[in-house]
Formats: sequence, C-alpha cells, structure tokens
Amino acid sequence: MEKTVFLVILLSVTVSKASVVCNETSMTVAVEKASIVGLYEDHLRLNDPSCSLSSNSSHVFRTLALNTCGTQLEEEEDNLIFRNEITSFEDSSAVITKRDEMEIEFWCVYPKKGNVSLEFLAHKIPYIFREKGFGKFTYQFEFYHSSSFNRMVDPASYPVEVELKEMVYMEITSTSSVPNTEMFVESCMATPTDNPNDPEHYSIIQNGCKKDETVQIYSSSQSQFHFAMEAFKFIGMHDQVYISCAVVLCETGNTNTRCAQGCINDTTATTPQHRQEREAALETNPHYISQGPLRVRRSADTKGNADVALNLNLLFIAGSFLAAVAMVCGVVMYRSRESKDKYQP
Repeated sequence: MEKTVFLVILLSVTVSKASVVCNETSMTVAVEKASIVGLYEDHLRLNDPSCSLSSNSSHVFRTLALNTCGTQLEEEEDNLIFRNEITSFEDSSAVITKRDEMEIEFWCVYPKKGNVSLEFLAHKIPYIFREKGFGKFTYQFEFYHSSSFNRMVDPASYPVEVELKEMVYMEITSTSSVPNTEMFVESCMATPTDNPNDPEHYSIIQNGCKKDETVQIYSSSQSQFHFAMEAFKFIGMHDQVYISCAVVLCETGNTNTRCAQGCINDTTATTPQHRQEREAALETNPHYISQGPLRVRRSADTKGNADVALNLNLLFIAGSFLAAVAMVCGVVMYRSRESKDKYQP
C-alpha cells in the first residue's frame, strides 16, 4: 500500500512541486522539471552527495532506503519522521552563479504503534530533535575500530562482531542550528535486545559517572563524546548487545546546567523540580539514542549459525499507515526500568 503526498515549497522566487511516495522500507521523491527551470540533476543533490538523482522527460527523482543518503530521524511524541532534502549546488571552483538556490525538504511519517510489518537494517541513522531555545539539533552514535576514532565501523557490516573482553570504541556526536551549545552524556546502558525497556540491562554510565570498571572516557570536544569499554555478553542464550545513551544539550559555559555538573552521585543529584526549571532555559530534555548490535563472536560458528547471524541484521517491527504511509521504526528510546544488573565478562 502506498500513498503520495504533494509538497509545495517556496524557494527564492520560484515555486517547486515535489511528490513523495512512502512505503515500508523506502521513500521516492520526484520533482517536476517545469517548476525548477534551469536546474538539472547534475546541479542537485541529497543530504549525502554520493546519492545521485535521476531524471526523465518530466521529473527529477530518486528512490532511497530510509537509512541511506543522509536521511535523518526526528522523534515526536507519537510519530517518527524520516527527513531528507534536495538542494542545488555549483562546481566548487565557481565564484558566481546565475541560478536560483533551491532547497526541497521531504519526509515520511511513521507512528510508533501499528500493525503493518516493517523491516529495517540494524544500523541507526542520525536522530533529529527540536526544542524551544535550541532549534533543530541531531545526535549520531557510531562504533569505531580504535582509540584514534579515525575509522568508523562500516554500517553495512552490522551486527558488529567482537571478541569477549575486546575494547569497543564509541563516539556520540551532536550538531545544532544554535551556536554555543555543548553536549553531555548522562547515562549509557546495555541490553540484550533492541529495547531499552528490557528488564535485563547493565549500566555502563550513570549520572555522568562510570559504572563499569573497564569504561575509558577520552578527551572530547563540546560536540563529541568518545568512550570505550570491554566487550561482554549477557548470561544465557543472548549473543547480542545494544548500547543506549541519554544525551543532553546545554548552553555553553553556564555553570547551572547539567553539562557543567559532570559526574554526580545519587546524594548530590539535582532535584527534579530544580532540574525542570533549569532545563526550560538552559538545557534540553534528555534524549535517548542507541546503536548496535554488537555480536559476540563464537569460537566454532557453523555455516548454519552464520546464516542466522546474517538474519539478525534485520529488525522486524510493527507499523500502520499515517499521512504518507505511517508505520513504526524500531529505534525509539525509552527510559529503562530498574532491574538487577546481570552480565558475563
């Protein structure tokens, strides 16, 4: 089942018409050539410039998976929104242009609850949030190969295979439309499933403090957080680990923010009322992001086990159609319920 949504976007002095068709795993955008006179597919690109556009006699178009081409994820109370945009550009050596600048944002809306089967690749795309006073900001969570953080684990290789006690290197990055902001990672935990509400979980960072003795936190910038820990597995039949973190964005340099407090224990933690008052003006609400899975490599994997591992790269979640076509994405973060820590080093 598909539904087409027509968008009319004002761009400089021109009006562009774009249609978006959304389905279970992808979205297709098509722009009428008649509304972008003087611009061709060679002058247009998506968020990820490596994703090229195609054209026919009447339209410029592209079909893209929901987790490719620089698509970003925005979370609302009831919905998840996958956003991308088409923008115009000039050759890097050009110093002038005789074309109107163009920017066409398009999106698909998916509710968090529904009943239509949906399939996504495991690797999570950037999360988008919007809050009063902080505008639009994004978080991205990635695994890296070493403590130099110069080579990211290829998203196509997920699940990420690791050995027990091997160091796992992680980076969380923020971008913001508002200057003078800094990011703070308040907590991180591990779960054996892609569900932070899983009653079986293990705390890695809590209240900004290291909980696992193997955690290493590296020197980072205001918009990046680098950390690492030894790989482990949950006791039982589980061979996968997902990492979820609560992240806060604050006004830079203000000593009254959660970011400025750093590591605090339970006895000195800010009261909920004081925290709420500060958040309204100086910091965002905590937002939950995740990445994974990490898969503990077995010593004697058979071919059958390898086939099962390949299937683990897909998440099946429920959805239903809303607006374009409304369905659920499995990257929603929730605060974890209390549970006894249980893991195997």
